[in-house]
Amino acid sequence: MDKHQLPDLIINGVSGGAGGTYNNVNMDGVGKVVGPIVARMFKGNGHMNLNDDLTAEEVECNGVIKVMGNLRFGTLKVDGVLNVGKSFRGESCTLNGMVSVKGDCELEDFVGEGSFDVGGLLSAGHVDFKLQSQGKANEIGVESLVIRQVNNGFWSKMFSGIIPKLRPELCARTIEGDFIDVEYTTADIIRGNIVIIGPGCTLGRVEYREQITVHPEAKVGKVEKVGE
Repeated sequence: MDKHQLPDLIINGVSGGAGGTYNNVNMDGVGKVVGPIVARMFKGNGHMNLNDDLTAEEVECNGVIKVMGNLRFGTLKVDGVLNVGKSFRGESCTLNGMVSVKGDCELEDFVGEGSFDVGGLLSAGHVDFKLQSQGKANEIGVESLVIRQVNNGFWSKMFSGIIPKLRPELCARTIEGDFIDVEYTTADIIRGNIVIIGPGCTLGRVEYREQITVHPEAKVGKVEKVGE
């Protein structure tokens, strides 16, 4: 069936709908969908609960969206909070807010500002992210990774000192990539070709092949050149 012949699903106010294959899905308000959704475009504004998988070429989430299954997309823009119960896979994700993924996360480009929590592997081509609170993944494998800390105000800094999860830092067990440029990162091991370790890093071990720079305020247990 041609995609233009597919029906649209429109939910406004407080309502719900059934999963299915659609052209466009527009949810505005407080909504719930039962069953998997396949669509060309999905837009959610407000507070949305999807109890199964969501697959769409374009996804926009504004507000609080929960996908209990897998999320598959071409492009994704998030302005708010997105929770994914299983895995997360797509070409491009632009985040302004927070995303939490229970399983693995596979992306080509991941850019934005806010925080993220990936329960499994974060695999990406390019990651360029500004942390407002904690960024967390079990393992990270990338072509390039750039992590910066947003310069928060006095109150944010005070609360992050009391509640560790609010501290803007990247936490991972291992980080591997071709180009790694991080600050305010805690990890057991970092491996890369070109590695730049900035301020605020606490690392057990760093292995590099071509070039390394370590900020004097970083704490690194051991630095080793490998692959010769």
